[in-house]
Amino acid sequence: MTLTEIWEATGVKLLRAALVATLLTGTAVPAARAECTGACDAQQRIAAADAYLGTRPGTVGYVLRDRRTGAVYRNSHAGDMVWTASTIKLGMVVDLFARQSAGLLRLTDNDIALMGKMLHTSDNDAADTLWTRYGGPDHTIFNNDFPHFGMTRVQPQRGFGDMFPYWGFQKSTTDDLDQMVNYMLTKLRPNETAWIVNAMQHVDPIQQWGVWGAGPGMAPGNKDGWSDEQGGWVTNTVGFAGPGQRFTLAVMNALNGAGGNADGQATTTRLSQILLADRQ
Repeated sequence: MTLTEIWEATGVKLLRAALVATLLTGTAVPAARAECTGACDAQQRIAAADAYLGTRPGTVGYVLRDRRTGAVYRNSHAGDMVWTASTIKLGMVVDLFARQSAGLLRLTDNDIALMGKMLHTSDNDAADTLWTRYGGPDHTIFNNDFPHFGMTRVQPQRGFGDMFPYWGFQKSTTDDLDQMVNYMLTKLRPNETAWIVNAMQHVDPIQQWGVWGAGPGMAPGNKDGWSDEQGGWVTNTVGFAGPGQRFTLAVMNALNGAGGNADGQATTTRLSQILLADRQ
């Protein structure tokens, strides 16, 4: 039996209906009883999260991971193909550091500055420069590398610009984002991981939503992505929270024409709050 099945069998489904009314009002999720800790707390949070998503526009895939216990929960939309928007910029940063570690390139001060801009303000011009500079003559190097970081389903999309493949027109899954952020936390050199973690914990206000909803006490960091794509707005977020980045969370919200950017940001932020705020 998988961990997801265990959580479902021990009461996650039974808790969802009772939580809908509370979640519709936007009030806080009732605190877990004093004796409800660990897996019990996780069950209650997941039940609350899934109940909340049932009230929100579009579809939402999410993967929650506890790096201390190894517990992982992925909902039914975690494998949906969704426009990545700017979350793929984190993948670009991971790839550039990995290539430098392998001796395939040497990053300049300008490169590092551009990487910082991608993470801090989600700067598109910085992403364009690095994609062109290090993507190879046919622009395929990044896409060829992404599977090494767990992004096995990422697919560039044709017909949306002069360059193909291009960072700005890609689809992937929430599972891929989960694998990528955990690769970043565990497989890069420690100084590179520390640099990325620090950058993600100090993003510009334009990106202080999504996993940021875990709250300052959880020291969150995130890379967000938001764009009005073919099929409607997408609002995605991937990041971590807790001491030592204990928890990771990846979320992809495809609004499917049923809402806009503000709706998606509200959904991903509230979801993150439910799943991560004040975790022990």
